[in-house]
Amino acid sequence: MSLAASTISALRQRLASKEITPRDIVTDVAKAIEAQNATIGAYLSWDVEKALAEADKADLSQPLGGIPIGIKDNINVTGEPCTCGSKMLAENYKAPYDAGAITKLRGAGAVPFGRLNMDEFAMGSSTENSALGVTRNPRDLDRIPGGSSGGSAAAVAGNLAIATLGSDTGGSIRQPAAFCGCVGIKPTYGRVSRYGLVAFASSLDQIGPITKTVEDAAILLNHLCGKDLRDSTSLDVNVPDFTSGLGRDIKGLRVGLPKEYFISGIHAGVSARVNDAIKKLESLGAIPVEISLPHTDVGVSTYYIIAPAEASANLARFDGVRYGHRSSDAKDLMEHYMMSREEGFGPEVKRRILLGTYVLSSGYYDAYYIKAQRARTLIRQDFEKAFENVDVIVSPTSPAPAHKFGELKEDPLAAYLEDIFTIPVNLAGLPGISIPCGTAEEGGKQLPVGLQIIGRPLDEVTLLRVADAFEKA
Repeated sequence: MSLAASTISALRQRLASKEITPRDIVTDVAKAIEAQNATIGAYLSWDVEKALAEADKADLSQPLGGIPIGIKDNINVTGEPCTCGSKMLAENYKAPYDAGAITKLRGAGAVPFGRLNMDEFAMGSSTENSALGVTRNPRDLDRIPGGSSGGSAAAVAGNLAIATLGSDTGGSIRQPAAFCGCVGIKPTYGRVSRYGLVAFASSLDQIGPITKTVEDAAILLNHLCGKDLRDSTSLDVNVPDFTSGLGRDIKGLRVGLPKEYFISGIHAGVSARVNDAIKKLESLGAIPVEISLPHTDVGVSTYYIIAPAEASANLARFDGVRYGHRSSDAKDLMEHYMMSREEGFGPEVKRRILLGTYVLSSGYYDAYYIKAQRARTLIRQDFEKAFENVDVIVSPTSPAPAHKFGELKEDPLAAYLEDIFTIPVNLAGLPGISIPCGTAEEGGKQLPVGLQIIGRPLDEVTLLRVADAFEKA
């Protein structure tokens, strides 16, 4: 097995025995990128010399000493591009500082290596909305890798990275992990600092890892979480050892099955694999419990009011004045603002800015935005009530496997509905993980299916315990 195809856990053992060096790992990952990225398109850029220099200085006594980690291109790393998959930032922006999550990783000895493709400003579920190139699903090159962290998932699935960071606003870690056959976890909102993450929807965004195994996800999470005074939403709570539940049985744990998540319309293969997974959990001693999350049906519409509203405010800063794309043809200041944004933003970003500005406008704020916030409270209360009776909740990550490029390009509503099972988790601020649970046949191909496991707030340990038990079984 190549080093690029290995896991964090296995590499740590080989580094400890001095069988390999951090330089060997970076070199092997770089070779994999050079050989395959032209086909897969996971990376937008990578700096081998910088990574090798950091690898040579790596402290192997650190828990992630010398391990290269790929970074989604909306997370700032000092001196590197941070394009957000957009023409707006692709021309000349270089990050002047490290994001909070990068500071944490560096503190544990990791080496940030490479910038990964994404839907523009994290707005999308396919990575088709990137202005800078196509990312293909390594499991089937004719299909999307999911999004918005499509590059992050494709790099792990294609063995172009040991592990990566993504961001999740409505499913953008879990859905591409499901489509590409990886593990992807969105921590509890506030667990990981958002400082240095280019904001899409500030009350929903959360950074998390995409990995090859549940153990690797737990290891990375150990070194991403913790209070950051630079982020007012960062939680000042104890950070447990997220690996502490790994290897433990799940006998007696109550697994919630929300009836609203097991409905007609789900792809037959996805439904079969998820039901198989539930039976496997039951065989391991877990107790299935039917529950109800009655406001699931308003989750997508609630999200597509709140998220665009926050995006409208957050993206107002991209005006072509301080940084980013600047129109060369404007004749006055107003035209400068308008033309810079018209030329710099892509269609999906413009769609969401327009929608968000509309729902925040005079006369519509109460009718839409305030009503959506009330619906969000009801969704959160649904989960609170459910967790009085269960320890975790399971569901499909996505109602169907990855579709082919272009199939939903002209139907944004159908694309939005692909996140119907992941969006409520963000609205409620809960932790959620997607793990592979087999494959489903579609178009003559066997495509990965993801099992989503949802946990109580700040109970990632139980979430990872159940995921690990299933993965090992």
